[in-house]
Amino acid sequence: MPLDPTNDCKIALLPGDGIGPEVTASAVRVLEAVASRVPGLRFTFEEFQVGACAYLAGGDPLPPHVFESLAQFDAILLGAMGLPDVRRPGGVEMTPQLDLRERLDLYCGLRPIFLYHPDDSPLRDRQAGAIDLLLVRENTEGLFWSRTQTPTPDAAESMDMLLITRAGAERICRAAFRQALNRRRHVTLVDKANVLPSMAFFRGIFHDVARDYPQIETDCIYVDAAALYLVQQPDRFDVLVTENMFGDILSDLTAGLVGGMGMAPSADIGDRYAVFQPSHGSAPDIAGQGIANPVAAILSAAMMLEWLNTPETLRGAAMIRGAVRSVFSDRRLRTRDMRGTLSTGGMTDAVAGALDPAAIA
Repeated sequence: MPLDPTNDCKIALLPGDGIGPEVTASAVRVLEAVASRVPGLRFTFEEFQVGACAYLAGGDPLPPHVFESLAQFDAILLGAMGLPDVRRPGGVEMTPQLDLRERLDLYCGLRPIFLYHPDDSPLRDRQAGAIDLLLVRENTEGLFWSRTQTPTPDAAESMDMLLITRAGAERICRAAFRQALNRRRHVTLVDKANVLPSMAFFRGIFHDVARDYPQIETDCIYVDAAALYLVQQPDRFDVLVTENMFGDILSDLTAGLVGGMGMAPSADIGDRYAVFQPSHGSAPDIAGQGIANPVAAILSAAMMLEWLNTPETLRGAAMIRGAVRSVFSDRRLRTRDMRGTLSTGGMTDAVAGALDPAAIA
């Protein structure tokens, strides 16, 4: 939660690239609808240009004045960043969202996955709610740690380093156990400790932290086996904690179990700051067509309200979750990515119209 929770919420908007502005606008519309139904809850939004478009306009995907301004806000709502054809000299895309994670020390990536309707899963015979898990991703170390290094054009090789520190592993494991206390009290470590010494080190720290949470059950699974079990037996998982790259990959896999990336919200949380964003990318191939699924962005806004942690914001989060559940109980109400016909605006209207002021956090 923020250091000073308030109901007069100042939110920085970073819509970004591709479909980012469209789904961010949907999240804002739903938040404004929530505020109109919850007495005392107010939002002030200010938009900043960040991402590949900012780079093309001014040569920096995360301008210094924007980064410095973010400290003035209670939370940050982000759309999507990067375009495939806009790359740094080393060949990688512009990813200011990763810069934010590292510079604001947003070490805890939360990726919740929930199945709202059986027809939305490619798995057979899965009832609504049967897939309900939370992937906790370490955001500041792992295989992403050396991502800013640029090989010389005539290099004979390029190497990435996987970094696991004791402090980094301990704090992400503690974050996972704290999340499990409010869920079904089971944490699974996903690693590759049979091959990589860094992962064996991570596993040892996981077991050390687990001793402080005797009320929580634990297990450890290699990442390749985890990919198999997530498809075969997703209901066996509650909270999963893992390294940066493994979390990046598995969060897409888990999204596929419940309808796709348009159903996958996320939060990147540190001890002071937090960024909330859909897990999907900028999808430039469908940008401007009004067909993007806004639900991941809307659910990310609900996660933001939970993090703000006042009775009013918690009530707002419960309203949004209840509205999404209500909308998705009707199989006809889907965007194109989920074999439906609703536009981005149509889905946004449906969720806003289903908000119930009687919802209780």
